[in-house]
Amino acid sequence: MPAMDDFQVLVKIAGGACNLRCRYCYYLPQARPGEAGMPDDLVELYVRQHIEASRDPVVAFAWHGGEPTLYGLGRFRKIAALQESLCPPGRRVVNGIQTNGLLLDEEWCRFLAHGNDGRGAVQFVVGLSLDGPEEMHDRHRVTAGGEPTFRRVMESFARLRRHGVPTECLCVVHSDNAVRPLDVYGFFRSLGAPHLTFLPLVERMPDGRVGGRSVSSADWGAFLCATFDEWQTGDIGRIQVQLFEETARTAFGQEHSLCILRHACGGVPALDCNGDLYCCDHFMTPGHLLGNIREATLKDMLASPKLRDFGEAKWRLLPARCRRCPVLGMCGGGCPKDRILAGGGAGASADSGEADGGTADGGGDPAREPRLNFLCEGYKRFFLHAQPFVRMLAALRQQ
Repeated sequence: MPAMDDFQVLVKIAGGACNLRCRYCYYLPQARPGEAGMPDDLVELYVRQHIEASRDPVVAFAWHGGEPTLYGLGRFRKIAALQESLCPPGRRVVNGIQTNGLLLDEEWCRFLAHGNDGRGAVQFVVGLSLDGPEEMHDRHRVTAGGEPTFRRVMESFARLRRHGVPTECLCVVHSDNAVRPLDVYGFFRSLGAPHLTFLPLVERMPDGRVGGRSVSSADWGAFLCATFDEWQTGDIGRIQVQLFEETARTAFGQEHSLCILRHACGGVPALDCNGDLYCCDHFMTPGHLLGNIREATLKDMLASPKLRDFGEAKWRLLPARCRRCPVLGMCGGGCPKDRILAGGGAGASADSGEADGGTADGGGDPAREPRLNFLCEGYKRFFLHAQPFVRMLAALRQQ
């Protein structure tokens, strides 16, 4: 379980409000209808509790949604002012906003750029959702009326860069763009995007099966290997690709910072707009509810046995075949939300289960039952492919 000073809360500040209807969205179908966003008094309570719970020199906030910019620029100005007034001396606040970018006009970008001059205690960084070239992005990221969004997102990206706002591009890898890894990576390279995260889509349908938009395990592994080779040719130190940077950490004996690669999870709970805190963004269900910040403090809930058990279950429920895997130290078993393949029961043999992109088991909770990770073979292929690079870095470190 991560230490108390090593947590991140994904805050659903605008609730289920969103100006897009992404065809693969996992949150909106379960969001509360008609939510108007987090009340002002609850935001203040949360900010106070978060700063009190954090012991790191950098107090990190993460604003998610829905679409967090729908909460309003004026209300975010108040949040920044509150954070600045509460931030202890010698520390600073960094706000991460995960956004589709459609509302990021000049005024928004000027606000987000405030603090990057080093004079303020509050800074903003932006995670911008962008799924690659136009035809790939617009395949699934559309408005409620089905209108494409690529060009509007690109305009926002240009504004963010012009104002000097630190920006990371987050690309969902699905069945359409996964088969064109060099086109996808080349697109982001041509943009000059300094930070890049690839998020594999595993879409679990109501009947428990995996939807056709999902990236197959084989395609995910091939995508990672191809982009990794391209990254090595000249982009090391110029483009930070999250998974590749995490892979390099193993060469230096560093613990993973990405939750899906750690042996234990639970360090990234999710806060709904009504104050309910859940174990994880992907498990916002009654069985994973930790409490409400109006009734219990964030600090106490982060230290609760229920959250600790949720985090430790990731390792405890790891199938036998995974424990014998040569790259377990690099992948940590992957994200529990993707453990949906049958054949992962205790004592499962190395040959049990579905080898690649098989049939999901329709029942149960992947966070509480031993199952095989849908993306296992893809991750395994990538980490084996990257091992020579890791060994080279380790040798350089020893020298």
